[in-house]
Amino acid sequence: MLRGAGHGGGDARRRALRSSRRRLPGWIWWLLGIFLLVGLMLFVLHHNQKEQFRPPVVDNGSEIEEVPHERVNFSEELLSSTSFARQLADQMTLAKAYVILAKEHGNLQLAWELSSQIRNCQRLLSEGAVSGRAITKDQAHPIISRLARLIYKAQDSHYDISTTIVTLKNHALALEERAKAAIVQSAEFGQLAAESFPKNLHCLTVKLTEEWLRNPKHRSRSEENRNSTRLVDNNLYHFCIFSDNVLATSVVVNSTVSNANHPQQLVFHVVTDRIHFGAMSTWFLLNDFKGCTVEVRCIDEFSWLNSSSSPLVRQLSEVETQGYYYSAGSKNPEREIKFHNPKFVSLLNHLRFYIPQILPNLEKVVFLDDDVVVQKDLTQLFSIELHGNVIGAVETCLESFHRYHKYLNFSHPTISSKIDPHTCGWAFGMNIFDLIAWRKENATSLYHYWQEQNSDLLLWRTGTLPAGLLTFYGLMEPLDRRWHVLGLGYDVDIDDRLIESAAVVHYNGNMKPWLKLAIRRYKYIWERYVNISHPYVRECMLH
Repeated sequence: MLRGAGHGGGDARRRALRSSRRRLPGWIWWLLGIFLLVGLMLFVLHHNQKEQFRPPVVDNGSEIEEVPHERVNFSEELLSSTSFARQLADQMTLAKAYVILAKEHGNLQLAWELSSQIRNCQRLLSEGAVSGRAITKDQAHPIISRLARLIYKAQDSHYDISTTIVTLKNHALALEERAKAAIVQSAEFGQLAAESFPKNLHCLTVKLTEEWLRNPKHRSRSEENRNSTRLVDNNLYHFCIFSDNVLATSVVVNSTVSNANHPQQLVFHVVTDRIHFGAMSTWFLLNDFKGCTVEVRCIDEFSWLNSSSSPLVRQLSEVETQGYYYSAGSKNPEREIKFHNPKFVSLLNHLRFYIPQILPNLEKVVFLDDDVVVQKDLTQLFSIELHGNVIGAVETCLESFHRYHKYLNFSHPTISSKIDPHTCGWAFGMNIFDLIAWRKENATSLYHYWQEQNSDLLLWRTGTLPAGLLTFYGLMEPLDRRWHVLGLGYDVDIDDRLIESAAVVHYNGNMKPWLKLAIRRYKYIWERYVNISHPYVRECMLH
């Protein structure tokens, strides 16, 4: 019994243990279920939060998309193949072609209707460009529809492709001819403006001439100045200017003395023509230029400058030469406009080749054109070693077309046998001359030789530079380019730093600083040396 009972008790304990083992996994599954439920709830909650934050992102994106519709890049609109602006532009271009065809075939009603819609198209495109808004379908559709109907109507008029091509080609050729004529006309007008004498300068000349004639003291003072020993003193610094422009000459003198360290050591030799002699003399007698000496002479005084001694004077007296330089006709007007400018063959312009005869007692002289402005002390030029050469000049061959072959006819054997076509060109306008070397080389005779060779204008057309290149061939000493900066009369893109560093700036070209067509960017350089306080200048310039 006891064993049975003991045995039965042991069985009961074993069953209890097994039962407890079976219940343990149930609790674990219970706990796992709870964890799964909590995880599912967290997932749902997290998902809902993401959904809640998604709409603002979409809204922001939609706002970004709307911005371009408020203001667009109209150039990009015209380039876009899907934009209404591009469709309008294409339709308008085609319509313009049909306007030409309609006019050619006498269909003026169709041409008028097309032109009207083209104007509407241009107005809509202009409004879109100004407002910066894309052209909408509602705006473009009416015009596109009307243009399409008109273009279809034009096409229905049997303007075939071959006819269209021929007509448009003829129209293009006509426009090209008109453009060429406009270019020639513009050049002629520019040349006329450059050659003309502005009324304000004429006013100044008249008033000064009246003063010269009214006051005999001016003539006596002028004669006294002519006897000054300073005019032949080689210890002073001598400059020569040949001009008929009183105000321009005044600016050259004023700018030179204003930038000189010792202006009282400067002497200016001015030569003008008979008409402007009184005005030029009066101006320099009435105004003081910091103690410098100014001598004014008339070209008529040079009795030695006549047809027997000067080939140029002889050529100018010939009827054929006068007809060439003073006539308006030309076989090739586009190329020859400037060559017919009488200034290129004026005696004043060629006096630079007679400086030793004009100033026989001097050893060195600086030549200045009347369209320059001096910005530095030029007395240092007199100490530059010319190494036996006659002239010091700034070379202009930074570009290949400024070499000798640009100015001279090398197909002529007289030129090609003696001159290297690739020799570097140089500039007149600011030059230092060694008159001792000039007389030694007899450079004026060389000038006469080349003028005689060019009596038929086959070596060069006209002007002083080709003659100078030949006369001083092998006799030129190159100077630092900062001494002389050119182009202020035609080039609008000269570097400001180059202008500031220049000793002399040169308004070579048609846009002279005293003309209304002057380049505004450079005009102030010249104007600051104009004596605007003088009553004659103020009266003539401001009225």
